[in-house]
Amino acid sequence: MELKGKAFKFGDDISTDHIAPGRLFHLRSNLPELAKHVLEDADPEFASKMNKGDFVVAGNNFGLGSSREHAPQIIKIAGVGAVLAKSFARIFYRNAINIGLLLIECDTDKIDAGDELEIDVKQGFVNNKTKNIKLPFAPLPDVMIKLLNEGGLIEHLKIHGDFDLV
Repeated sequence: MELKGKAFKFGDDISTDHIAPGRLFHLRSNLPELAKHVLEDADPEFASKMNKGDFVVAGNNFGLGSSREHAPQIIKIAGVGAVLAKSFARIFYRNAINIGLLLIECDTDKIDAGDELEIDVKQGFVNNKTKNIKLPFAPLPDVMIKLLNEGGLIEHLKIHGDFDLV
């Protein structure tokens, strides 16, 4: 699994409120509409500037706050290829896996806004094409790649009717 896109850089402690603004709570039953506002409170122009496959790059504790399942969903619906961060809030991480949003935990200090990235999920590296450097991360286990390719845990269960993770 290889991905290519541009980096959109955010800082530490990007909360689920930054991702899915609370004032737009009424849109939670219309996720495609809510996705038009993804990360609006962290960068008001993000949703209009990003292209399908681009990457959210952040610091520590991405996704902290409430356990809003729609936060990772609207990131995925908006077309983000993956979220790269130094660390993720535990509940956000689990919700992302459930819906098939790729999260990569790595050192993001050498990635700047606008950098062109290629990610090799199987080998475990982010190739920053702009700076000509490779940033390692722990390669994802085959079971995780299978879940991501199938659209997440929920889709996996729909396809197989049970866990088929071998």
